[in-house]
Amino acid sequence: MAYKVKLDVFEGPFDLLVYLIETAEMSIYDIQVAEITTQYMEYIQQMQKQDVTLAGEFMVLAATLIELKSRMLLPGSHAEEGEEAEDPRSELVQKILEYKKCKAQAALLTEQEEYSRRIFKKPQEDLSVYTKEPDETLNLDLKAFVKAFEVFLQKKKRIEEMRQRYVRVEREHMTLERRIEQIKSYFRGKRRITFTELLGGEKTRYNAVLTFMSLLELIRHKMVTAKQNVNFGEIVLTSGDEEEGATANEQ
Repeated sequence: MAYKVKLDVFEGPFDLLVYLIETAEMSIYDIQVAEITTQYMEYIQQMQKQDVTLAGEFMVLAATLIELKSRMLLPGSHAEEGEEAEDPRSELVQKILEYKKCKAQAALLTEQEEYSRRIFKKPQEDLSVYTKEPDETLNLDLKAFVKAFEVFLQKKKRIEEMRQRYVRVEREHMTLERRIEQIKSYFRGKRRITFTELLGGEKTRYNAVLTFMSLLELIRHKMVTAKQNVNFGEIVLTSGDEEEGATANEQ
């Protein structure tokens, strides 16, 4: 069994070969065999100087590269004009492509392994507590089922008839402008009025907010003044005309 050499950067002879090709920026399909062979042998010699026991695979690939280098240098290794000759590098190219493919798949498996290590599974729970009671079933004969279905249809028919006869009417909410005009009409017969009197018998939240907003608008236009002696006490509203008359008398 050959000893597998794994250095800081390279693992196996093809790993070194691919590194040399990529560093030289060569195309895998157009390898400069002479240059790569020289660099590969120099690296082998450096490892031997460091007393690294090389695996047989490194020496086999070195012999293959030397053979390819010799074949590329021999006359007639290139095809004559109009003839097609088999490239002696094709077999090496296929091996390099297969190696890169396997290395990419190995990297993907390593990544999946790291991802799986970060996944924690919840232990299976005992669900027998919830499955002890049997499922309840409704036992009905065909006659009882038909009768129940007829009752359902009759009820549905009555609901449809009621929808056709009756229409749901929603009360239209009063607008702010209309409420302002309504408050103005209250002051035509009175000079003073309280906020409670303005609300009248309809003391809903919408009516209270609408009335209050209308008063703020009237106060902004100086048509109405408001006075409250104590906190949360009654708000007394006075028409703007009366305030103007009182101011004139005081002067």
